[in-house]
Amino acid sequence: MKRFGGKIAIVTGGRSGIGQAIAHRLRDEGARVFTAQRGEDQEFEHVVADFSDPHCPSKVVGAVIEQAGQLDVLINNAGMMQEASVEAMSLEAWQRTLMVNLTAPFLIIKAALPHLRAQGGSIVNIGSIEGLGSNPNHAAYGASKAGLHGLTRAVAIDHSAEGIRCNAIAPGWIDTDLNLDFTEAMEDPDRFRREIGSIHPVGRTGTPEEVAALAAFLAAPESGFITGQVYTVDGGRMAQLSLP
Repeated sequence: MKRFGGKIAIVTGGRSGIGQAIAHRLRDEGARVFTAQRGEDQEFEHVVADFSDPHCPSKVVGAVIEQAGQLDVLINNAGMMQEASVEAMSLEAWQRTLMVNLTAPFLIIKAALPHLRAQGGSIVNIGSIEGLGSNPNHAAYGASKAGLHGLTRAVAIDHSAEGIRCNAIAPGWIDTDLNLDFTEAMEDPDRFRREIGSIHPVGRTGTPEEVAALAAFLAAPESGFITGQVYTVDGGRMAQLSLP
């Protein structure tokens, strides 16, 4: 039997990129997967959701419970990025980033907890290496991802005794459609690919499937003694000191 046979999973932002790869992996291993994002999903059962609306997260959980009757796995992947320094960023932009990247995960976890408790479920939050370090002009994004890492630990401490585990993944540069389009927009895409690969000790950037493999492990029973952890998936980038 596949390890997610009979399990119900929600993947927010599951229509593309890392979220889509996780949805595929969970489905391939037997889960019934619901995605939640702003648009329709032609591949999975889904709930149309705008996570800038604070009423949306509970509606997503309610819709899945109504259709499937249970919830075993919650993957918080939906997110957004706005580029601005602290001085240049408006309060509205700051609050929108934190709403989508941090408050919405808090709210959907809050709504999901009674159902995860009944199943002994698992939560996996998709953070970022920018919750550990920072790129220029990513003030709100970095703050929101650092907050998501902190929320991960808090949920683990408060709810592990109830059979609920919560972990996070902090991806580095992953070849999502968004990053591939960004690369192709460069004046010399091949040179940029070489340069971005060279900052990783493994010599390349990552794939969504590599993140999905870890997400599936953290959601599965064999990781039952793991909770409250943030796993960096970045090809060694954060471990490498600059020269000399």
